[in-house]
Formats: sequence, structure tokens, C-alpha cells
Amino acid sequence: MDQIFKALANQSRREVMDKIFARDGQTLSELCEIASFSRQAVSKHLQILEDAGLVVTHWSGREKLHYLNPAPVHEISERWLKKYARRQMTAISALKETLEK
Repeated sequence: MDQIFKALANQSRREVMDKIFARDGQTLSELCEIASFSRQAVSKHLQILEDAGLVVTHWSGREKLHYLNPAPVHEISERWLKKYARRQMTAISALKETLEK
């Protein structure tokens, strides 16, 4: 999980993930066209995202396509966010219900 947090901590990598989210299955060349980074920088960021399991690749002929893998982000949500937000969300729901009455 440390690799995931490390990968997500970098703004540039989050931008690359956003570009892939906009259209899954892009090649490195396509990502370089829409990103403001060099080909080498995008390639480096993609490798870190792949190592963290946030991006998976699939070869289609000679093209290497990049796809988001939502599982690690879901694990973070389940492990870290939901656990801490459960009480607050329950309180907000109760408040909303009371105000609507």
C-alpha cells in the first residue's frame, strides 16, 4: 500500500491518471500529446503507476495500451476513508433526516 500512496502523492502522476480516466486504453504517444510532459517523463510516471498497480497495460499488436485499475484506490477507500468517515456520515444523515421532518 505504501507504493500506492507514493504514486498518488505526485501531482504529475495524478494528471496522467486523469488523462487515462478520460479515455481508457491510450498509448504512450497519445498520453504525451495531451500531457504537458516529455515522453520520457510520461513513461517514468506510467512505470511508477504500473508498479503500484494503479495502471495496467495490454499489448494490442505493437501498441501498449494503458488502463486504470480501480482496485487499489478502492482498497484505500475501504481501509482508510470509510473507517474514519462512517461516524460523520451517520451523523450527517441523521441531521438531514431531522431537518427534512
